[in-house]
Amino acid sequence: MISRRHFVAGSAASLFAAPAILKAQSLWRTYPFSLGVASGDPAPDGFVIWTRLAPEPMASDGGMGIGNAPVKWEVASDDRFREVVARGEALARPELAHSVHVEVTGLQPDRPYWYRFEILGERSLRGRARTLPAAGATPASLRFGVAGCQHYEDGYFTAFRHLAREDVAFVYHYGDYIYEYGGDFPRVNRSGDLFEPVRLHSGRRDLYNITDYRQRYAQYKMDADLQRAHAAHPFLMALDDHEVQNNWVGDLSEEDVPPEVFALKRAHAFQAWYEHMPVRRSSLPRGGAMALHRSLKWGNLAEIDLLDTRQFRTDQPCDDGFKPACLEVNAPNAQVLGAEQEAWLGRNLASRDTRWNVIAQQVMMMSLDRRRTPDEAPSKVINLDSWAGYEVPRQRLLARMRGLDNVVVLTGDEHQNWAGLLLDDRDRPVAAELVVTSASSGGDGQDLRRGSDTILANNPQLKWVNDQRGYAVMDVNAERVSADFMVLDRVRTPDGAISKRASWTVPHGRPDLVQG
Repeated sequence: MISRRHFVAGSAASLFAAPAILKAQSLWRTYPFSLGVASGDPAPDGFVIWTRLAPEPMASDGGMGIGNAPVKWEVASDDRFREVVARGEALARPELAHSVHVEVTGLQPDRPYWYRFEILGERSLRGRARTLPAAGATPASLRFGVAGCQHYEDGYFTAFRHLAREDVAFVYHYGDYIYEYGGDFPRVNRSGDLFEPVRLHSGRRDLYNITDYRQRYAQYKMDADLQRAHAAHPFLMALDDHEVQNNWVGDLSEEDVPPEVFALKRAHAFQAWYEHMPVRRSSLPRGGAMALHRSLKWGNLAEIDLLDTRQFRTDQPCDDGFKPACLEVNAPNAQVLGAEQEAWLGRNLASRDTRWNVIAQQVMMMSLDRRRTPDEAPSKVINLDSWAGYEVPRQRLLARMRGLDNVVVLTGDEHQNWAGLLLDDRDRPVAAELVVTSASSGGDGQDLRRGSDTILANNPQLKWVNDQRGYAVMDVNAERVSADFMVLDRVRTPDGAISKRASWTVPHGRPDLVQG
């Protein structure tokens, strides 16, 4: 039982009074669940459900003051809540921006449930989640979505409206949930064209402290299409660079900021990310760090390893960017995952008896020649912020995949769709990599970016590339993993139409890619 003292502690008496009085006085100037609801990190017996109280979402405190607030929650086996199977009350604390992370347990495996929240007579919208199959189960199939890179200023989140309608068990979000920079002026996009924002970030142009990050998340989460997707499916959340700062790694900023100062900014960014994501308490930031790598098992059909490719990475070699490799690319002490996470992944790959190993991570693992014209550079140009800039740990991981013949790597970050094979140090394929485009980052795009034909010609392991926005839907069964790449005809207006641009299949038993 949460007492009235807990609810009003630290708040002005004029704002917080007894609950009955609060209801009569219409405490909420606007809807307290303005940021929607979400679920995530499913297990066979439950999942996380999330919301954040924010009647004034762009205010520094969300309009909640500094008091604790008890929030009721319930989970039902039907969408009308005629059969409630779990309920309780969680305390929304100001230290965590009045966010709520409830880890629901005691549910049945491999089935949908519905959930909602309530406070002082105000009720949230209804969300839908799904539990995983029981340990040892033998499911025949799995269908899930992949999405990420959603720059608010570059386009509308129409991809999430369409993704909400897909019949999927969950969505893997590979990161770049927010973008930490912005402005009301044209900028140059990745194709070298001037780009005019279609809608503007609120608040400070660049983010520095916890209030800045909270306001940016609030603005993104007020988007109705993003709320629809979260309410429709549980999400597996990862983190890339723009949740903190472009191309950050470890305790290193891409700007001229001392590591000890950047560590403070990163701590603010991590806290705001946790406050707005449907993740477990094990991911709560501690000591300026977060535990983000984890696994999800879909019976004996597939196991998905979610990686963290930012927090433990060493500095990008050759001063970062897209350029020919320098000697640092082969540095023996370079790290992408860090020793502990790399060992964890290696143990997982070596000890599993699941049909498929799916590695879900952020930056491209293929080492591609990025030259877009024949005379751009005298030698291979690589993306130094990707695994290609870290050849020693990249080859270690590829060696662990060799002979498994059941590894599929899912990637984001590139703002393009790619399908290709991962080659070991003898140019032998060991796995397939499927890179999923952005939801909005980069604007409308086109079928092929300038220079794509040259990149395809220079990289025989690369089978396909596409420069439109959208998401992917993965279909898994015992014989194959297939990806439907769903693309939008436009994102700079909110009425973009979705279509399937291509399908690529990885057959079980050999590292290969087959179109169609």
